Amino acid sequence: MLAGCGAGMCQVVITTPMEMLKIQLQDAGRLAAQQRPAAVVSTAKLGTTNAVLTRSYNVGLTPPHTARTVSATQIAQELLRIQGIQGLYKGLGATLMRDVPFSIVYFPLFANLNRLGKDSPEGAAPFYWSFLAGCVAGSTAAVAVNPCDVVKTRLQSLNSGANEESYNGVIDCISKIMRKEGPTAFLKGAGCRALVIAPLFGIAQVMYFVGVGEFILGHSPFKILSP
Repeated sequence: MLAGCGAGMCQVVITTPMEMLKIQLQDAGRLAAQQRPAAVVSTAKLGTTNAVLTRSYNVGLTPPHTARTVSATQIAQELLRIQGIQGLYKGLGATLMRDVPFSIVYFPLFANLNRLGKDSPEGAAPFYWSFLAGCVAGSTAAVAVNPCDVVKTRLQSLNSGANEESYNGVIDCISKIMRKEGPTAFLKGAGCRALVIAPLFGIAQVMYFVGVGEFILGHSPFKILSP
């Protein structure tokens, strides 16, 4: 559990900026639809035009109804220019709240489930058992930390659409969600997260225990030579 805690704390250095940019790009269509003039929206509903994946990245410099196509690189550059490096780490606390408990739950749970498939303490579990153990442990950990993922996603959505709530920190986000949406809001997307995380960690553990990584290193110029 301590090893998992340490792993979770280390990974947020990379995952927080990547999650931030991912959420901004996935949010583009929704905000663009809200900012599009009424005439264009009604035309789109008739099916005569296709919605363009754009986002009005409004930081006080762009008119509110001007939508433009952006990339993750453009978002990162704009955040760095206006807010500095801390702009990419918005929601760091919520990401720690999600990834550290996830690793604490996942690694011990997988180790114990995988041990059940061994014929002997020194032997190795069959690859299919490692896959199933990774799926069960990953989906269980994903559902367990889903409330933290909901808070993280809300905080990392920089621009709120029309009539949408804005949040000022983790505590403010949790209290507003509880007051306006109820406790069930913290389980939104739990099923989808479980469906994504289960095969991801199942495949990762199978590749690890089958020895694919060791095989690749053994046939590469970067292998470590024993003395």
